[in-house]
Amino acid sequence: MISLILLAGMDELEVEKIVDGVSSTQSKIVRLSAMEAAGSQIDRLKPRLVLLGTRGADIDEGLALVRAIKSSHPNLPVVLISRTSCEARAVAAFRAGVDDYFTPSLPADGLSRFLNPVPSKAASARAMPRPAGSGRGRDMIGESRPMASIKAHLARIAATTSTVLLTGETGTGKDLAAEIIHWRSRRCGQPFVRVNCAALPENLLESELFGHKKGAFTGAVADRKGTFEIASGGTLFLDEIGDMSPSCQAKMLLSIEHKWVYPLGARAAVPADVRIVAATNQELETLVDEGRFRPDLYYRLNVARVHLPPLRERKEDIPQLIAHMIDRLNRQFDGHIEGVAPEAMTALLGHRWPGNVRELHNTLESAFINCSSRKIQFGDLPPAMAKKLDFVDDPQLNERDKLLTVLTAAQGNKSMAAKQLKWSRMRVYRVLKRYSLEDNL
Repeated sequence: MISLILLAGMDELEVEKIVDGVSSTQSKIVRLSAMEAAGSQIDRLKPRLVLLGTRGADIDEGLALVRAIKSSHPNLPVVLISRTSCEARAVAAFRAGVDDYFTPSLPADGLSRFLNPVPSKAASARAMPRPAGSGRGRDMIGESRPMASIKAHLARIAATTSTVLLTGETGTGKDLAAEIIHWRSRRCGQPFVRVNCAALPENLLESELFGHKKGAFTGAVADRKGTFEIASGGTLFLDEIGDMSPSCQAKMLLSIEHKWVYPLGARAAVPADVRIVAATNQELETLVDEGRFRPDLYYRLNVARVHLPPLRERKEDIPQLIAHMIDRLNRQFDGHIEGVAPEAMTALLGHRWPGNVRELHNTLESAFINCSSRKIQFGDLPPAMAKKLDFVDDPQLNERDKLLTVLTAAQGNKSMAAKQLKWSRMRVYRVLKRYSLEDNL
């Protein structure tokens, strides 16, 4: 079964990037020489996904083709890739019926939800279904005191049906926490649906959440289920909930309380029994005080709350995170990296990680590419990271971080760490006990 069509409008480099991005899906790829040929080839090829590439000059032609495809094949997923993008163009694309919209630098998982596994309906594709239990083996990495507490809390929450609010800085793992809650709950056999509330304009977000009926607005050529309806029986993960508009917040509150939704243009409600897991990197309490977030919705969401700490507050987990990430990178790129050299580990432990776990992963991937030996060296790190630190005089490092950084670089040798820090061995042991670091080294 052909599962992907590549159409005109993309140069060879762009095509190569997209092909590389879907090569692991074992999809057969057909590239058509002309965009207008797609309509006539769909019935013959029976694709599972249509990928349209457009430039600014032929965007209208591309949207017309989208409308034609959706008119005759409403359940066939159509993804539009446009070299030039703006909000108005994105709005026009979604109104034409596209199932997703990207620039050529689409994320690595941008198409995987349509292809692995490939669903039979566009609505199911947006739900990103996984086999029951497939997420049970995933867990948050780290054995520090904060992480041990969070893991236990997530396990307790997963056993309930309560609404959940996840807070924390960008890159702390809120999306992983949401998946853990779902896949360890009684709803694990039902859909897990993710919606980024900051990624779509207000009118498109409402259509995405609540769905719409054919003819509800210009370009609505077929009924479209919203993610509430798609996730019914399962979990709806609302990322960046703090960016949701006031009108959408009001509809959200009604849907949560009554377990139904009104699709745009519908005359009757549709049942939607979902568990809500919301996440934000903003202070919702501040938004409530400023009148930008409904207090009744805030109280409805803030039932079971989990705060994901920044990486700088759990640096003792960094060596374990690094080992885990290197193992993944070795499998991803067929590499043979064995670990990180002491000087590089020292720099990694001394960094404050404003981008948290996501920044750590990107840093290691960059170093992995640069590495020409068995271990990642200090010089393999990105230029912004590759700097030596004076741990004794560095005012940004507190007593805990100084010891953790130096002791890890010394491979646990307390005498060597005490000598480098110019501390007594007794002080080393006192600090280890004070911050419960003994079990993390």
